Amino acid sequence: MIDDDSTEVEPLDPDAERLAIRKRAMDFLARREHAPAELAIKLAKRDHDRDTIATVLDELIDDGLLSESRYADAMVASRAARGIGPIRIRADLTAVKVSDFEIDRALEDAEVDWHALAEAVRRKRFGDEMPADFPAKAKQMRFLQRRGFDGDALQAAFED
Repeated sequence: MIDDDSTEVEPLDPDAERLAIRKRAMDFLARREHAPAELAIKLAKRDHDRDTIATVLDELIDDGLLSESRYADAMVASRAARGIGPIRIRADLTAVKVSDFEIDRALEDAEVDWHALAEAVRRKRFGDEMPADFPAKAKQMRFLQRRGFDGDALQAAFED
């Protein structure tokens, strides 16, 4: 609260702070799934107490409202639908501190044929024609590598 005589702000009582953090976290989660570490960073940017943020995130996890597993599944599905390969998806999930176990599980459970996806991405970008020479093929392979496809998927994309 701001007093009439000064511009100092009184700190919120702990329960009000916890409820404010929970409400803001729920607002973020209503828009899309978040990784716990990602949500903690967003909340910390709002000048909330880090210990209270950790407590609220633990409560959300216990309530089933925040899930690293659901986040990993959603990201794999979303990125695969956009033509992104498993190597880049793994890097993106690692960047938001999703555990290796959850990343492996989400990629295995995705039921995506990565070889067929690499071929479809190549065809969409470069057309049905196979590259005529090595420089053209190398260009297409670099494109697929940047998209996150491994060597096996690259070979599959160029098979007749």
